[in-house]
Order: sequence, then structure tokens, then C-alpha cells
Amino acid sequence: MRKETGELLERLRSERPLVHNITNTVVTNFTANGLLALGASPVMAYAREEVADMAKVAGALVLNIGTLTAELVEACIIAGKAANEAGVPVLLDPVGAGATPYRTESSLRILREVKVAIVRGNAAEIAHLTGEIREIKGVDAGDGGGEAPVELAVRAAAKLGTVVAVTGREDVITDGTKGFVVAGGDELLARVTGAGCLLTSVMGAFAAVERDPLRAGAAALTLYGAAAEAAAVQAGGRGPGSFQIAFLDALAGLSANSAGADAVRPLELAAGGGAR
Repeated sequence: MRKETGELLERLRSERPLVHNITNTVVTNFTANGLLALGASPVMAYAREEVADMAKVAGALVLNIGTLTAELVEACIIAGKAANEAGVPVLLDPVGAGATPYRTESSLRILREVKVAIVRGNAAEIAHLTGEIREIKGVDAGDGGGEAPVELAVRAAAKLGTVVAVTGREDVITDGTKGFVVAGGDELLARVTGAGCLLTSVMGAFAAVERDPLRAGAAALTLYGAAAEAAAVQAGGRGPGSFQIAFLDALAGLSANSAGADAVRPLELAAGGGAR
């Protein structure tokens, strides 16, 4: 997987895919700068009058409901349907699903009306999309109630019919029959607003150059974690402000050898879809 991840990174930087983000206003700047640092080309287009046209020419479409409005949901669905028609992969970040019924229902509506390639969220967000109850405060989640994220991710992938990434202390990505567990990252990611949102957009950049969403997502998770580890060293313990700047530099400095050989391990699933 390490060699394949490096090859995907080289392809991404060669093709500089256009990633169309309908994201929340809190993270727009950080997301755009992060994608640029990685080597992709970001665009933020929200108006219902243009989102379909933009989605059709993008390499990937990322839908993020962080600052939720009825207009944003409509724009997401218009863009998502246009992306589906054009064969453009769609990713969903259900920010704060479970914090309010409206957030949960908006995420589920998008999943009903748009074919989504990857859903990425924390344990609480993903659990609420499957009808389970997990601790959530605002748009931040607890640790998922102590359960390993593997079983949650497998259940969610089966129920939602898409690749699901549950991110946290250790990341899990699966299509319900196979998957990967990804180690890495740094605790300072949780102290930078938009780190999770940017991760979903980075997954979109990889999905634009690799049509297998499972492998695209695993590559993104692996390199994102490696960048966070490098940034923490560079920041030298000075705190989240220094870490954020160092993280953008680390994304720009990623290479085929950035991730450790043991950062990713295959997820073994039993015949019935459960983890062995």
C-alpha cells in the first residue's frame, strides 16, 4: 500500500485535480490552502445557479454541512446529482450529525438523493447516520462510547451503501467487505478548526485521481496522518497556531516515503461482514 500511496500522490501533483468544495464558512480558507499545499486545485462554489456546472467539470465534489442552511442542502443535492451524471465522485462530511435532528436528516437526505462515494466522519456522526446513539456536543464527538470503530464502520458501510471512513485515534475505512486501519496523526489536529473538514477534501483530491474510493481514501488518511506527525515535530510544542502553519508546510512536503511502512494494515472481515 505504501508504494501505491506514493504513486497516487505523484499522480495527484501531476494532474492537479479540481476539487469542488461546498463547505462551511468556518473552514473555507484552511481547506483551500491545504488543498493547494497538497498539489490539488480547490474551488469553493455555493450558488445554486452554478454548482451543477462546476461539479460537472471537477475531479471530485466534497459536500460539507458544517454551517447548515436549507439553501446549502439544496445546493449540495443539485451539485451532487450533476456530479453523478458526469461520473464525478462525491464525498460527504456530515459535520455535527446527531447534534440536532436537522443535521442528521439533512445528511440522510443527501445520501438518499445523491450517490456518495465516501462518507467521512467521527464516530458519533457516523453512528447517528445509522440510527445509533453516541455522545456529541455541538459538532464535536466523544470517543464513540469505547467501541472500536471497526464494527461501526462496517455496519455503516453496509447500511449506507458507500465507503465509510471513521476517523479518530485510529482511522478505519471500509466498503463493508474489505478495508484498512490507518495509524498516525497527532493530537493537535483536534485543536485546529477544520482539520477534519480538510481531511475530507484531501480524500476528495485522491478520489479524483483514483477511482477506487477505498484505496483513494486510505492513501489520503495515510499521508494526512504523516503530515500531522511531521508538523508536530516542526511546531516544537509551541501550540496549535504554530502547528497549523507547519501542517500546511508538511502537506506540501509530503513524498512517497512520508508514511511509515506500518501505517496501514488491511482490515480482515469475516464472511458475514464482521471484523475477525
